[in-house]
Amino acid sequence: MNGARRALLASPTPQAQAAAVDLRERYEWVPIAEAETVIALGGDGFMLQTLHAQLDRRTPVVPVFGMNLGTVGFLMNEWRSSGLEARLAATRPFKVTPLRMTATTVSGETHVIPAINEVSFLRETRQTAKLEVTLNERVVLPELACDGILVATPAGSTAYNLSAQGPILPLASSLLALTPISPFRPRRWRGAIVPDSARISIRVLDAAKRPVSAVADQREVREVAKVEIAIDRARDLTLLFDPEHALDDRITMEQFIA
Repeated sequence: MNGARRALLASPTPQAQAAAVDLRERYEWVPIAEAETVIALGGDGFMLQTLHAQLDRRTPVVPVFGMNLGTVGFLMNEWRSSGLEARLAATRPFKVTPLRMTATTVSGETHVIPAINEVSFLRETRQTAKLEVTLNERVVLPELACDGILVATPAGSTAYNLSAQGPILPLASSLLALTPISPFRPRRWRGAIVPDSARISIRVLDAAKRPVSAVADQREVREVAKVEIAIDRARDLTLLFDPEHALDDRITMEQFIA
């Protein structure tokens, strides 16, 4: 990565903007369309925005090296302004394969949106959501009464999925987590781990009375009738990490945090 054409992106927060000024004075940068590597300054939310912007452009994606100037920064490296070229030369790349959410609304509109962390379903009103869950064309849950449900990738398994008591998935596991949010019935169902080759379909039962929204990372589609979820292997993304801050090790160690 040393000497590669780099683009610099920063979140609008004062800390990230100040860091961007510092880096622009120290190093040479090119427009995003000419970049071979992207440096992203911010938190995990800004990293997701940066990755989604690459997917939206439908051009060849380039590796992203994030530096944390946000809150959690699980997908980011430590912020340091010095030694950037040496750090980039030593980075470890990690492939992240997004999900593809195809959501059909009650009115018949179709939205296709990628998700890097998770696709989540959330009730829109005080009424409990009732969902039918299908796995590879087989109905596995005829009626799940809950506040919602989510499908998480390994990269996203330590985010919303973990907060909902879902399992942590190793980065190279080729698995997806299917995790309910405040399930009421079936009372004993606490989720499932499925191969990432699985085709997952979720249909909203009584959508008029019990409206549900579907959220792909940060993008919401309201009043959905049905959503289909599958891995999109044609759009792999690459994240770069310092060797001592590698993503696979961080995900593993999350299992031992009390």
